[in-house]
Amino acid sequence: MYAGIGYFFDRFWNVNEVDPPNGTITSFQSYGLKNKSTSAGPVLKLLYDSRLNTINPQNGIQANITYRPSFTSFGSDNTWQSLQIDLRKYIRFPANSKNILALWNNTWFTTGGRPPFLMLPSTGWDDSYNTGRGYIQGRFRAANMIYFESEYRFQISPNGLIGGVMFVNGQSFSNSSFKGYKSVVPGMGFGLRIKLNKYSGANVCIDYGFGRDGSRGFAVNLGELF
Repeated sequence: MYAGIGYFFDRFWNVNEVDPPNGTITSFQSYGLKNKSTSAGPVLKLLYDSRLNTINPQNGIQANITYRPSFTSFGSDNTWQSLQIDLRKYIRFPANSKNILALWNNTWFTTGGRPPFLMLPSTGWDDSYNTGRGYIQGRFRAANMIYFESEYRFQISPNGLIGGVMFVNGQSFSNSSFKGYKSVVPGMGFGLRIKLNKYSGANVCIDYGFGRDGSRGFAVNLGELF
């Protein structure tokens, strides 16, 4: 169990849209077009982690809660607050195998105020930039976000050198006036795992994900995504 306090500072400048569609009001424009913003304030973190290996978890759970208030007294353009709850669980399935069912829930709320557009909860905007495989970073954005992903990790070669994964995720965002959530946006895909270090369990992860409206793409990581 860990608890701590820190300080977050985010400053954006020269922010602009490139080639916005003609005759259409974009999300950026409707939220409020600003080419610079500053957000600053304390952060409170609480973490519980029972995993034995954080690079390639085989069991246990992780629960991470982050509360971030931004105040004008700390240099922010305006006052606002956010709460992020990150929950992860790992289950050996079947029980007598080395295969893992990994579950991930990331809930991100704006609890008060009006954050700058680029500080809103968004696809791929988590600390490790991994939510929403199958969509480009920032594809969806709103005041509140609920995200869930499950991934099944299995061995292909008997010695564990080569493995594979199948994953499915869903993300749902509220509208800007906090009046409920839009439909769940699905994503899914598969990937290859190549063992880089048998002692640490570190893998090279190569994934291909796809979502709705023709969205698709590759993702490459060192170590499991979650």
